Amino acid sequence: MSDPFFSTHLLGEFDRLERQMANLFADFPVSLRATRLGSFPPVNIGSTDDTLEVVAFAPGLDPATIEVSIDKGLLTISGERKPAEIGAGDDVRVYARERFAGSFRRVIELPQHADPDSVSAKYSNGCLSINIGKSEASKPRAITVQ
Repeated sequence: MSDPFFSTHLLGEFDRLERQMANLFADFPVSLRATRLGSFPPVNIGSTDDTLEVVAFAPGLDPATIEVSIDKGLLTISGERKPAEIGAGDDVRVYARERFAGSFRRVIELPQHADPDSVSAKYSNGCLSINIGKSEASKPRAITVQ
């Protein structure tokens, strides 16, 4: 006899509901303080006194296919990753495929002191590095006491 309150079927339904909710909110912007697990590309975000630095980990991409834009305080990284070739011939059976392939779009909300006119991006060794300048008013400065 099984326990109707904690059956594996019920737990499976909760997993299905969680996946549906994650897919429903997949295209909403992610702020600097909260990131969604499983997003592609995964990012590290930090800052210096002069810049905000975003590093997106996206190996296997052609830099020419990556689009980076800033509009209304949102940094958008988008592109497409081709599926990896597993083997030659039609007789290959795939048992597991964990590498993400397909179109992606990652939106990150930037703080108000980000300067959209001072942005540079560089792709090297599978990492997309984006440096965004800060506005002059937000940079730390020393005040001379008289």
